[in-house]
Amino acid sequence: MGLENIIAEALPEVLTTRLDSLINWARKSSLWPATFGLACCAIEMMNATSSRNDLARFGSEVFRASPRQADVMIVSGRVSRKMAPVLRRIYDQMPEPKWVISMGSCSNAGGPFPTYSVLQGVDKVVPVDVYVSGCPPRPEALLYGLMRLQDKIRKEGTVLRKERIIMSGASEATLIGERA
Repeated sequence: MGLENIIAEALPEVLTTRLDSLINWARKSSLWPATFGLACCAIEMMNATSSRNDLARFGSEVFRASPRQADVMIVSGRVSRKMAPVLRRIYDQMPEPKWVISMGSCSNAGGPFPTYSVLQGVDKVVPVDVYVSGCPPRPEALLYGLMRLQDKIRKEGTVLRKERIIMSGASEATLIGERA
């Protein structure tokens, strides 16, 4: 039972909109990326944390080595078919809510490698929220993509906006639409 559920039960329905925007503000202001740098785009991703570009102003300065501590995955570079199951495993180990940024032409669409061994887009393996184009994209493009992800998070709904019902005999609330 998460904090959202506890607060939603304790507070009246009038405050849920403000609480929802507060939760989304906290989520967008502290994105913790899991790095998945595979090729030349990874150098530009590392450069985004330098003092010139300062990724820290978005609360994303510390790249997490453990997927269980990260909530956004930045896939930078070409993904081979051999690496695709590893990428999916790391994505599955990340806690909800989680987002994916695809950085560079190779991860977006396979780049200049139309071969059997290179995946023609990382969206075949994981759902992508933001695409950053370029070969390799500049660090400023990654910062722009991060700002677009923050806009998407700000507009998202949380559990608080979904209608919940308690079935007779059940002890926990069920979201409408998830009933079997």
